[in-house]
Amino acid sequence: MPVFQSFPTLFSTAISNKQPNRVIMKGIHSIFLACFLALAFACFLASAFDPSPLQDFCVAINDPKDAVFVNGKFCKDPKLAVADDFFFPGLNKPGNTYNRVGSNVTTVNVDQIPGLNTLGISLVRIDYAPYGENPPHTHPRGTEILVVVQGTLYVGFVTSNPENRLVTKILYPGDVFVFPIGLIHFQYNVGNTPAVAFAALSSQNAGVITIANAVFGSNPPINPDVLTKAFQLDKNVVTHLQSIF
Repeated sequence: MPVFQSFPTLFSTAISNKQPNRVIMKGIHSIFLACFLALAFACFLASAFDPSPLQDFCVAINDPKDAVFVNGKFCKDPKLAVADDFFFPGLNKPGNTYNRVGSNVTTVNVDQIPGLNTLGISLVRIDYAPYGENPPHTHPRGTEILVVVQGTLYVGFVTSNPENRLVTKILYPGDVFVFPIGLIHFQYNVGNTPAVAFAALSSQNAGVITIANAVFGSNPPINPDVLTKAFQLDKNVVTHLQSIF
């Protein structure tokens, strides 16, 4: 008898065949077991990102001696943890925005604060030159929540295929905006004065993929024929872009 027969079918079949009650109970047990396994799998998928810590903290350590491997980093003995394991100075200092995109991202993740290991959070400061931008990029492992503290930013993200809908907003000091995990997003300083924003990410190391750098600046380069067809550009334009990135 199939496991996923409906309860009425299972019951009527059992009665018509005069099967003992244990057959009904066996079928019900099988259905509940299947549901339990499906729920367990769904819960596993829901916690597929930075897991909750299994202790108060798990300080990252580069020396694997006498350490336990957890969530991508070796953990220091908690008894040896010190205040500096949870500290990073200087986020009040502006970043150097003298570059071709006119922005600078100062990252504070598990590589800067070892105590962030397994805690599922990190922070960045973003400085923008006048009309500078944080170009379209994505964080494969974290959602970002950004607050503007200086200047005016035009921000947005693009939803996934097939809709590819652009969601945008003009932000002023004190405004907050969320960029959902994995979606391409950007920030652009629309003012003629510098701008500053801070953002938290829901991962100790959210990762970043800048679209233009990844596509036109990969190492080794992507075959220009691929990009010519993908972007519907002249091949000379593609090779020029690859030379820039």
